[in-house]
Amino acid sequence: MAPTKLTGKHAEISAFIDRFDVFLFDCDGVLWHGNTLLHKTVETLDMLRSKGKQIVFVTNNSTKSRRAYKKKLDGLGIPAEVDEIFCSAYSSAVYIKRVVKLPADKKVYVIGESGIEEELRNEGVQYFGGTDPEERIQMQEEDYTNFVPDPEVGVVLCGLDHYVSYRKYAKAFQYLQNPETLFLATNVDSTFPNKGKLFPGAGSISAPLTYMTKRVPLSLGKPSQAMMDAIEGKFQFNRKRTCMVGDRLNTDIKFGVEGGLGGTLAVLTGVSTEEEILSSDAIAVPDAYLDQLSDLLG
Repeated sequence: MAPTKLTGKHAEISAFIDRFDVFLFDCDGVLWHGNTLLHKTVETLDMLRSKGKQIVFVTNNSTKSRRAYKKKLDGLGIPAEVDEIFCSAYSSAVYIKRVVKLPADKKVYVIGESGIEEELRNEGVQYFGGTDPEERIQMQEEDYTNFVPDPEVGVVLCGLDHYVSYRKYAKAFQYLQNPETLFLATNVDSTFPNKGKLFPGAGSISAPLTYMTKRVPLSLGKPSQAMMDAIEGKFQFNRKRTCMVGDRLNTDIKFGVEGGLGGTLAVLTGVSTEEEILSSDAIAVPDAYLDQLSDLLG
């Protein structure tokens, strides 16, 4: 069935909102672009809270921890608590610690930014790589001879990395030769929006390792249901009374549809276009869509 465009009629919008107790919000492309807040975002979130709706911010961005995300939300004037934020760095750390139950004598090799490192520390997981300056240097000739894979590496975790290098790939490749070493990704987004443009996403960082090793990482971000299960486990919500709001069909909307949520809502301020949403071969079809989130204000 084709999605409904909510056009601003008060009764129509109220009926849609009343179907849900919980709203899961993607962030970039829905609430903001880069560091620019989208039109009346704060007022829209305030309206939903005034109706007793629970709000959870769910983002695939792994470069920031939940604490760093709260700082960004505060700076944009969006009231939020750390426990209302669920980022892919946190999802990955929780999965490694509480699902995989990585032994204390094992550690994680990180290709990624400080957000991953902070969440791993918070969960008491040993790691190395990441933002270590020693990881951000050129491969030296002696490295080809001297490099010996560390048997204590139990996981290679790959996220968006602005300093990704041949050296990092070479080390991860060696670790992944061991079939018992888990290959995880914070998310596999091909791109992400920033300042009205698209840039390579975390999926472009893990893809070369898949090409090298013929191994596909388990993703801990949208649309992976491992992330949905973790969110449900934390917040204990009724999926049928929950709505996923996002700008991207192949992550946000697919995440909600495959998670069996009661509804999905797409906005046209990010990646997916109206033409794509209405296409007969859309990868996932939302229940409804808006030009922008603030249209919920009527």
